[in-house]
Amino acid sequence: MRSRIVRVVPETLLRMTPEPSVATAHPPRRFLPLALGSIGVVFGDIGTSPLYAFKEAVGQAAKDGLTPPEVMGVVSLALWALIIVVTVKYVVFLMRADNRGEGGVLSLMALAQRAVGRRTPLILMLGLGGAALFYGDAVITPAISVLSAIEGLRSVPAIADHITLGVVLSITIAILVGLFLIQSSGTSKVARFFGPICLLWFAVIAVLGAIHLRDAPGIVMSINPYFGARFMLDHGMAGLLVMGSVFLTVTGAEALYADMGHFGRWPIQSSWFFIVLPALILNYLGQGALTLATLHKVTEQGQAFQNLDWFFLLAPEMLRAPLVVLAACATVIASQAVITGAFSLSQQAIQLGLLPRMTLLRTSETEAGQIYVPQINLLLLVGVILLVGVFKTSTGLAQAYGLAVTGTMVVTTSLAIIVVRRLWKWSLLATVALIGPLLLVDLVFLGSNALKLLSGGWIPLVIGGSLMVLMGVWVKGSRLLQEKRRQDSLPLDDFLKLIAPRAKRVPGAAVYLTADPAVTPGALLHNLKHNNVLHDRNVLLAVEIDDAPRVSDADRLTYETLSEGFSIVRLRYGFMERPSIPRGMLLLRKQGVTFDVMNTSFFLGRRTVVAGRSSKLARWQEKLFIFLTKNAASPTDFFQIPPGRVVELGAQTTV
Repeated sequence: MRSRIVRVVPETLLRMTPEPSVATAHPPRRFLPLALGSIGVVFGDIGTSPLYAFKEAVGQAAKDGLTPPEVMGVVSLALWALIIVVTVKYVVFLMRADNRGEGGVLSLMALAQRAVGRRTPLILMLGLGGAALFYGDAVITPAISVLSAIEGLRSVPAIADHITLGVVLSITIAILVGLFLIQSSGTSKVARFFGPICLLWFAVIAVLGAIHLRDAPGIVMSINPYFGARFMLDHGMAGLLVMGSVFLTVTGAEALYADMGHFGRWPIQSSWFFIVLPALILNYLGQGALTLATLHKVTEQGQAFQNLDWFFLLAPEMLRAPLVVLAACATVIASQAVITGAFSLSQQAIQLGLLPRMTLLRTSETEAGQIYVPQINLLLLVGVILLVGVFKTSTGLAQAYGLAVTGTMVVTTSLAIIVVRRLWKWSLLATVALIGPLLLVDLVFLGSNALKLLSGGWIPLVIGGSLMVLMGVWVKGSRLLQEKRRQDSLPLDDFLKLIAPRAKRVPGAAVYLTADPAVTPGALLHNLKHNNVLHDRNVLLAVEIDDAPRVSDADRLTYETLSEGFSIVRLRYGFMERPSIPRGMLLLRKQGVTFDVMNTSFFLGRRTVVAGRSSKLARWQEKLFIFLTKNAASPTDFFQIPPGRVVELGAQTTV
C-alpha cells in the first residue's frame, strides 16, 4: 500500500486580513535605494503621460470651441483621476491585496484561486482577459511614449522647419528597434541610471508646471471636483470622449501593483505621495494655466484657439532641445519597464499553465527578475513598429490607447472583490461600499474609451482577444491531454504490484518526469517495453507550481518511498520562479538521500499531438493546439536538465 503525505494548510493562509507582504519590510538602509529604483521602473509610464494626455484631452474638449470653464474642468478631471484611480484604488487599497508580496493581475488571480479553493471558470476567464489585455498595453505604450517625446522636436524653433513627419518616424523607429535589440544582453548595466534620470524628470516637470502657475493662478481652484463634475454634466457624450482622453493620465497605474514584489509597498507608496503625485499635479496645473493664458490672449486678438503641444511649450525656447532629450530618455525607461513586465507576465503565465513553455533566458546573475523571452520580444517589436507606421502621430495612437488599460483595471477590481469577500471575509455591505465606487469609476472610463473603438480602440482588443483565445485553447487542450493521459495510463499502484517485482534490474538511477504521480509515466513503460530492464533506483519526479509567487527551500521538496527501488519526489515552485530540477534535487541530501546528477539518467516522455477523428476540440482549436505543442520549448531546456543525461521516449496521441 502506498504511503501518503498529508500537507496541512497553515492557519495564516486563512486569516481574515491581508497576508503580510514579504516585500514590504525593508531595512532603513535599503529603503531609499528601493524608493529611488521604484521611481525609475514603476512610475516611468504614468510619469511620461503629461507628454500627451493633457493635449489630447484639451483637443477633444476644443472641437466645438474652448472656454475657460472647460479648461478648468479638464484639469479637474485629470487631477481627480490621479486621486481616485491611482491613489485610492492602487496605492492605498490594492497594494494591500498582495500575494505574499507580489502584485499584478495573475498574482491576484492566483490569490483569488486560493481564496475560493480552486480555479473556477470565472476566475480563469478574468485572469486570461487581464493578462491578454496587458500585452495590448505593452505594444502601445512604447509606441506612443517615444513618439510623443520625439514630436517635441517641432517645438524647438531652430530646427522646427526640418522636423518633418518622416524625420519623427525615422528617429522613433530607430530608438524603438535599438531598445528591443538590447533586451537579449540585459539591462542591468544601465538600469542603475533609471532612478536618477526619472527623479530628474519629475523634478523638471514639477518646476516647469510651477513656473507657469502665475500665468493663471486661478487654475489652482480646479482641484475642486465641482469643475470636473460640472464639465461632465454640461457636455454629455462629448464629456465621455474627453474622459477617454483624461484616462491617459493614469495609464501605467497597473505597474504600481505589478511591480510591488520588486520594490515593496512602502517604497512605492512613499515615492508616489512625496515625489510623483506632487510633480504630476504641478505639471498638469501648469499646462492648464498656460492653456488658459493662451486662450485669453487669442480671444482678445479675435483669433481661433489652436491646440498646441502644451508640455514642451512650458519650457523656454533655449531649454526645449535638452527637454526633448530628457523626455526621450524617460520614455525609453517607461518602455523598458513595460517590456520587462511583459517578460515577467509571460513567465507567470507559463508557470500557471496559461501559455506553452517558451525559452526563458536569464540576463543577470544577481537579479532573478532579469529575464529575456525571445518570442515575446520579437512579437512586441513587430507590433510596436506596425503601430508607429500605421498611426504616425501620438494623437492617432491616443485613439488606440486606453481601452486595454481600462479593461485590465476592471479585471483587477473584479478579482479584488473575490479576494475581499472570500479571503478577507468582508461583509457584502463593506465590500460594496468600498469597491463598488471604484468599479463604477473603472466602468465609466471603460465606456468612455469604448467610444474610440472604431478610431483605433479595436487594436488592443484584437491583440488581447487573440491572446485570450490562444491561452484559452492551450488551457483546454492541456486539460484534455491530461485526461487522455490518465485514461491511457496504467495506475501506479498496479504497476508496482504486478510488473515492477518481475522486471530485471540494472545498476544506476533513473528519474522519470511525470505530470500525474498517480499513474505510471509513459517513459517508464516505454523504457521497460523496449529495453526490458529497470534501474535499481527509480524516482518519479513531479514538478508542481504553487499559487504563491515563491516557495522556500524548506517547502521545496517532499520525498516519499513507494516500494523497493521506487520513490516519488515532488518539487514545488512559485509562479514567479524558474524551475531547475538539478538544483532542486540536491535538496535530497538534506533528507539523507544521495543524488548525483551526472550519474543519473532523466527519462522524458514526449507526446506528439496529432489530429484525430473524434477530437473534443473544434478543428481550428485542434490545429492551433498542435501548433503550440510543436513550438513549445523543450522540457530539457525549460527545467535546466543537463542535455547529456536526458533520454526522450516519444509517442503519438490525440485530444
